[in-house]
Amino acid sequence: MVRLRYLKQNSIRSLISPLNNNNPFNYSTITSSTTSNALSLNPLFPSYSSPLHKLQAEDLALTFREWFKSSGNPFLDQIHQILSSNGSISENEDFVVQHEAIDAALSSLNLRLTESLVLDVLSYVKDVLSCTKFFDWAGRQQGFHHTRATFNAIFKILSRAKLMSKMFDLLERYNKHRGGHMPNFHNILVMGYAVAGKPEIALQLFGRMRYQGIDLDDFAYHVLLNALVEEGYFDEVESVARQIKIRGFESEITHSILVKGFCRKREFDKAESYLRGVINSGIKIKSSGYIVGALVDALCKNDEFEKAGKLVDEFGEFHVYDIWIRELVRARKLDGAMEFLQKTRNQKTAVYVPDVFRYNSLILRLLRENRLEEVCDLVIEMMKNNIPPDELTMNIVLCFFCKAGMVDVALRLYDSRTEIGLSLSSMAVNYLMNTLCRDGSVIDAYRILNNSIDQGYFPGKIPFSILADALCNVENLEMMKEFFHVALEHGILLSNKFYEKYINALCSKGKLEDGYIIHGELTLLDKVTTGCAYNTLINGFIKHNRGDIATRLLIEMKEKGRTPGRELFRGVVQSVCEMENPEKQFEKLLEMQLSLHEPNCTFFNYFIEGAGLAKRPDLAKEVYEMMKRSGISPNLGSDVLMLKSYLKSGKTSDALMLFYDILKRRKIGRKICNTMVVGLCKANKPDVALSIFLEIREKGKMVKPSIECYEELIYVLCKYKRYDKVMDVINDMIQVGCPLSSFIGNSLLLYSLKDQNLYSTWVDSLPTESTESTQSSPMWKLGELVGLFSDRFRDDIDINELEEVVGKCFPLDIYTYNMLLRKLIKKQVDDASRLFRKICEKGYKPNQWTYETLVHGFYRHGRAAEGKVWLEEMQKLGFTPSEATTVLL
Repeated sequence: MVRLRYLKQNSIRSLISPLNNNNPFNYSTITSSTTSNALSLNPLFPSYSSPLHKLQAEDLALTFREWFKSSGNPFLDQIHQILSSNGSISENEDFVVQHEAIDAALSSLNLRLTESLVLDVLSYVKDVLSCTKFFDWAGRQQGFHHTRATFNAIFKILSRAKLMSKMFDLLERYNKHRGGHMPNFHNILVMGYAVAGKPEIALQLFGRMRYQGIDLDDFAYHVLLNALVEEGYFDEVESVARQIKIRGFESEITHSILVKGFCRKREFDKAESYLRGVINSGIKIKSSGYIVGALVDALCKNDEFEKAGKLVDEFGEFHVYDIWIRELVRARKLDGAMEFLQKTRNQKTAVYVPDVFRYNSLILRLLRENRLEEVCDLVIEMMKNNIPPDELTMNIVLCFFCKAGMVDVALRLYDSRTEIGLSLSSMAVNYLMNTLCRDGSVIDAYRILNNSIDQGYFPGKIPFSILADALCNVENLEMMKEFFHVALEHGILLSNKFYEKYINALCSKGKLEDGYIIHGELTLLDKVTTGCAYNTLINGFIKHNRGDIATRLLIEMKEKGRTPGRELFRGVVQSVCEMENPEKQFEKLLEMQLSLHEPNCTFFNYFIEGAGLAKRPDLAKEVYEMMKRSGISPNLGSDVLMLKSYLKSGKTSDALMLFYDILKRRKIGRKICNTMVVGLCKANKPDVALSIFLEIREKGKMVKPSIECYEELIYVLCKYKRYDKVMDVINDMIQVGCPLSSFIGNSLLLYSLKDQNLYSTWVDSLPTESTESTQSSPMWKLGELVGLFSDRFRDDIDINELEEVVGKCFPLDIYTYNMLLRKLIKKQVDDASRLFRKICEKGYKPNQWTYETLVHGFYRHGRAAEGKVWLEEMQKLGFTPSEATTVLL
C-alpha cells in the first residue's frame, strides 16, 4: 500500500497532471495521418531526462511488473503455452487434430481432470483451436467424461467463432459414441443444437426423448429455452417454460430468460410488469439480479437509458451494476459511468467493485478519448482492490504509458513480457511503435516490429508507414534495407517518401548500384519511382561518369510521366559527351528522345547546351544543323548556347563566324552581346572582347550591357594591363547608368596594390584642369581610391576614413575588407587587427585569405608570436595554410 500511495501521489499523477482533454498532443487516434511527423513529448515533462525521472520510471515499471505477475494462473499459463504451440483453426480442418507432441506435453503435467478444471481452461484460453485441442485431449483421457457444462462451454466457443460445421461434427461424433461412458447423452445433443442456432432440431430431439420417456435436466431445459428466445420461437417458449415450472426447475434464470423474451418482442412494459410480479409474489429466488439485468440490458440497447437507470437504482445488485456499466460504456456515456462508480463507492452497504472485464472496457474507452487522469485513477483503483489484471489490462496499461509520455516505462514492461506473461495485442504494438517513433527511439520501434513478426503478428500498413517515415529521418541504411525486404515479403507498399529517401540515402553514401536495384524492385511492383529519386540516381551516375545508365534512367523517367528539369537533362547529355567515343551513345540518346515527342527548340537546346558544357562543340554543331534540317529555326537561346559552346572550347574563330552570321539574322540584343564579350574575356581574348564590345555599343546604342559584361571586361583588361581601356569601359558604364559593383571595385583595388601604373594611367586620363564638378565626379573619387591603394598619398590612414572612402565608391563585401587589411598590414599592423574585429562586429565571416593576410603581416613585421596565434585560430576553423604561408613559417 505504501508503494501504491507513492505511485499515486508522486509518480503517475504528478507526471500526467498537465494532461487533460485539451492536451495539444492528442494521441487518441493511433493511426492518424499526422503520425508521420516526429513530435516529442518531452516538453510536457521538464524532468523527463533527469535522474529523478529515471528513478520514477524504474519504480513505476517495477510496481506494475509486480502487479502483472499477480495476473492469471501459472498453471493455466503453462497449459495455454502448450496448446498455442502451433496452427490456427479453419472450416476445412478435421475437427479432431492429433498432435503427439502436445498430447505428451499435456500428459506430462499430470493433471487431475475435473469439470471445474476443464471449464477454467476453456475460459482462460483465448483462441478456438487451443480450446478444441484441450477439449478433445481431455475427452480421450481415462477416467474423465465430459459433462453437460463442458459441452455447453465448447458449444458456446464454437458458436461465437461461427464454426458451426465443427459443432455439428462434434455432435455427430458424440452421437456415434453414445454409450455408458457418455452420460446425459440426450441433454448434450439438445444443448448442442440449441446453442448452434438450430432450435428446430433441438425440439425434434426433445420430442423423441419425451416419446421414449426421457426428460431433460434443469440445465438443458434452460439452454433450450434461451435458444428459443434467441431465435424467436415464442410459441414454443411458453410451452417449454410450462414444462420447466411443472418439473420444479423454475428459478431466477427462467424468469430472466422470459423477461428477455418480452424484450425481444419489444414488449418492455410487459417485461417490467412480469419482473415486478416475480419480485412481489414472494417466490423464492436466490437473486433478482439476473431478472433485472435482462430488462436493463434490453432497455439500454433500445436507447432507453433513463428508464433503465431508474430500475438500476431501485433493484440494483452487483450483476445489474455490471450490465449497467457495460451498456453505458458501449453507448459512450463515460461521464455517466464514472458518476455511477463514484456513487457506488459512497454507499453504506457493500461497496461494488467491478470485475476486470468492466474495468477494461471503461478504461479502454477513456483511453481512446484521451482522458488520461481518469484512466490513471481506475488503474490504481484496480491495484488497490487487488484485482488481478488480465492480458487486455496489461496491454491497456502499456498504451496508457505511451499516451502519457512515459514510453520508457512502457518499454521496460515490454522487455519484461516473458517474465510477466504478457502477450502484446495489435493495439499495444501499434501504440508502442508509434510513440517510440515520435520520441526518436527508432531502433527500439524497429526491434518491436521484428519481435512482433517473429511471433506471427504483422502490424498494419499505417503503423508500418509510421516506422518507415521514422527510419527515413535517421537514414540507417541497414535497417532501411531490412525493412524494405520485410515489406516486400509481406506485400506492403510503402509510401513514396520512404522509397525516395531510401534511394537518396543510398546514393549519398555512394551505393548507387544498391539504389538502382531498389529502383528495379519498384518497377517490378508497378510502383513508379518519384521524380526526386530519379534525379538523385541520375545525378549520382553522372557524377560517377556512367552516362549510359544515366541515359537509360532519363528515358525511363520520361516514359513513366516524370518530367526532367533542364539541369538534369543537360547533365545527362554532358555526361554522355564526356564518355569515351560518345558519338554513338549521343546519337542513340538523341534518337530515343526524338521518338518520345515532337522535336522543338527547347528539346534541341538541351543537347546543344550539354555538348557545350562537355566542350564538344562538334556534337553541339551537329544538333544545331539537325534542327535546321528538321525545319526548325534556331531561336535566340539556340544561338546563345551555340556561341557558348564554341567559346568554352576555345574555338574563337568559329564563335566569331557564328556571331556575325547571327547579326545578319537578328537585331543586336543584350544576350548576344553579353555572351560574346563574357565568353571572349573568359577565353583570355581581351582585345577581341573589347573590339566586339565597342562594335556592339556603336551599332546598338539602345543595347545596355549587363553588369557581368562590364565586370569580366574590366577584370581581363586589368589582368593584361590595358589600363587605358579600363578607363574607357568604366566611363561607358557610368554613362549607361550601371552602378559600380563590388567585383569591379575589388578588381581595381587588387591591381592598384599590384601595379602603380594603373594610377598613372588613371591620372593621365583625367582632364588637365581640375574643377569642382570634376572633383565630385565618380571617376575622380575612384581615381583617389586607386591612388590611395597605390601608395601615392600619406602613409598613415585612419581605418574609419578608409572604409568611408571605399564605401562612397562601391558596396563593401568580405573581399573588399580583405583588400583593406592587405593595405593596412603593410605599415599599420595594429590597425589591421582592429579592422579584423570590426569586420566580425559587422557580421562578415572572415575567410582563409583574411587570416593569411594577418599571418603574413605579423611575421613580416617580426611579430612571429602574434602571427602564430592567428595561424592557430585559422587552423581551428578548418582552414589549411597555403603553400606561401607554409614557406613563410
